[in-house]
Amino acid sequence: MQSVALLPPNAPRFWRFFFCLCLGPLLLAGCADTRPPGVAGQVPAQTGGPLRLREGDTIKVGFPGAPNLSASHKIQRDGKVNLPLVGEVRVSGKTPGEIEEELQLLYKDQLVSGQVRVNIEAAAFSVFVTGAVMRPGEVMSDRPLSCLEAIMKAGGFDQSRADLKRVTVIRNLNGKMAHYPLDLKRVLEGGDESNFYLQPSDIVYIRERFNWF
Repeated sequence: MQSVALLPPNAPRFWRFFFCLCLGPLLLAGCADTRPPGVAGQVPAQTGGPLRLREGDTIKVGFPGAPNLSASHKIQRDGKVNLPLVGEVRVSGKTPGEIEEELQLLYKDQLVSGQVRVNIEAAAFSVFVTGAVMRPGEVMSDRPLSCLEAIMKAGGFDQSRADLKRVTVIRNLNGKMAHYPLDLKRVLEGGDESNFYLQPSDIVYIRERFNWF
């Protein structure tokens, strides 16, 4: 990219000194890393990962071959649900897909059709949205929640300040903070059909655009 001289080559030394003293820090600030502390150097893959169930969530366990057994179950404090024919099964910390595979094995001798379907009916949890949004703070949800949906619940982007291309989800993974960069402008424009689903206590940070004035 071709550079543009801000002062003519024959400008007096006084004006060159004045330029460096007054405008130099502004130029440096514009190039500075505006990411929140701890973001630098940590850029995992852009995936929210499957939502894992926890105590208090409600799941619907369906049996296509035996609809009379289909029912909703609330996960108990011990992380288990009580299912017909097989009794208590631990489901906390697992994804719906993992539970389906486990139940297919448990029911393979009880049912003619081994098909089992597990869907989340209610997953009460909270996330936090901060930065250039209209109502920053805690956002509650009783179902799987995408990053974009959480921002909409926080009043939406502050259009005058938000940088939609530089959104970060901060997540605590076993005591270490992982950072997931997202380009939500591309999502809103239809360039990306994938959804980034949040997990309990995630922090969604929307950076501000840099403005010269």
